[in-house]
Amino acid sequence: MSAAGPRTFHIRTFGCQMNDHDSERLAGALVADGLVAVDDLESADVIVFNTCCIRENADNKFYGHLGNLKELRSRHPELQIAVGGCLAQMEKETIRQRAAHVDVVFGTHNLTEAPALLRRAALSGPLVEVPDAPERADGPDERQTALAAVRDLPHAAWVTIQSGCDNSCSFCIVPTVRGSEVSRTPVDLIEEVSVLARRGVTEVTLLGQNVNSYGRDLTRRRPLFAELLRSIGAVEGIRRVRFTSPHPKDLRPETIAAMAETPEVCDHLHLPLQTGSDAVLSAMRRGYTAERYLSRLEAARGAVCDLAVTTDLIVGFPGESERDFERTLEVVAEADYDSAYTFIFSPRPGTRAAAMVDRFVPEEVVADRYARLRQVVDRSSRSRYAARIGRVEEVLSEGPSKRNPALFTGRTGQNKLIHFSPVEELPTPVGSYADVEVTGAAAHHLVGTLRKVGALPVHAKRIPVAGA
Repeated sequence: MSAAGPRTFHIRTFGCQMNDHDSERLAGALVADGLVAVDDLESADVIVFNTCCIRENADNKFYGHLGNLKELRSRHPELQIAVGGCLAQMEKETIRQRAAHVDVVFGTHNLTEAPALLRRAALSGPLVEVPDAPERADGPDERQTALAAVRDLPHAAWVTIQSGCDNSCSFCIVPTVRGSEVSRTPVDLIEEVSVLARRGVTEVTLLGQNVNSYGRDLTRRRPLFAELLRSIGAVEGIRRVRFTSPHPKDLRPETIAAMAETPEVCDHLHLPLQTGSDAVLSAMRRGYTAERYLSRLEAARGAVCDLAVTTDLIVGFPGESERDFERTLEVVAEADYDSAYTFIFSPRPGTRAAAMVDRFVPEEVVADRYARLRQVVDRSSRSRYAARIGRVEEVLSEGPSKRNPALFTGRTGQNKLIHFSPVEELPTPVGSYADVEVTGAAAHHLVGTLRKVGALPVHAKRIPVAGA
């Protein structure tokens, strides 16, 4: 706790990239209010938990950490505790009931109001303010709060292009807590990225629950994501453009063409499969079949040379039979992913899937299937990573490795993590681009040798999309 001087804060984030970016914006709002960030939770005057409600284990982890703060609060009565984010949006009253030591509960749509809410709570006691989703998500306020974000990496930035989701996946609670899809205008986004570039940002990641449908609510006729990719790539100073997450049913030829023809768009596509069984995909309400998914994946790989592909997979969805699971193994093997995020089905209250209690798969069966799936995924990942050995990759340096300060770490255009030894005569500061020769590979990272610091020449690494 700060005995003198400005008040301090600590933010702990649970969840996805959207939550990470929300925490950056929240930190920016607190800093603008005069607070100072600290890494140590116990030395903070204000502790904020930014929560996720996508999976049950995230809930349990959050409530466990929140319970631990009760003893800290008893030792430091002046400590303020705030909870925001998706779980707060969904369980606002439950949080206060389970944790009376929480001062402020806020949602996903008023996070930048947290400083004012904390001041009010200090005067009048605990409060809960969780507004519904706004009708629009663009305009100066959205841009200004994003630009005021406190970022871990000054050269890289998240840029939210849409909020909410119009899909109806039976396992997902996002539409309930984030609302329906609302896109920010292209003009607003291009202006935000232009300001970021002038500040030294060279890599942006475009965020949305379904980026492929971006702009459909603006035009009422067709998505604008392909045009947005080209426009963001054309912003002076931007060298890398990433995006997450697209929905397979909305991956259109023009988007693939934009990826192939815009050098700044990275050679990486995260395309969530979830399951390889058509019956389970239908029960999930995903809107595509395994065959349709694989055909779109083939189109993307045929168009974007050297494309890395990652995915999300769910094991144990209600009603999943052994044959359904075997079909998932077959599709995953055929897709040959660079890596995958694998999850055990987690029932979310309020979703269709949570009501399928009579079809839940036994835990021991799910555990066995999860282990078998990881074997297939890891085999593919190791092969894909090993195939990079001997290549020279352009790497965006993130500075010394947190686990081994003797090594530097960075990301390739395929979003592969690589560790490499620094060279005294070739300083590689955070945010610089370097040529690194890949000398080794594991299942989830590469090892390399620094060859040159500086930009690789722009070259034609793409091929046109046939028939796009």
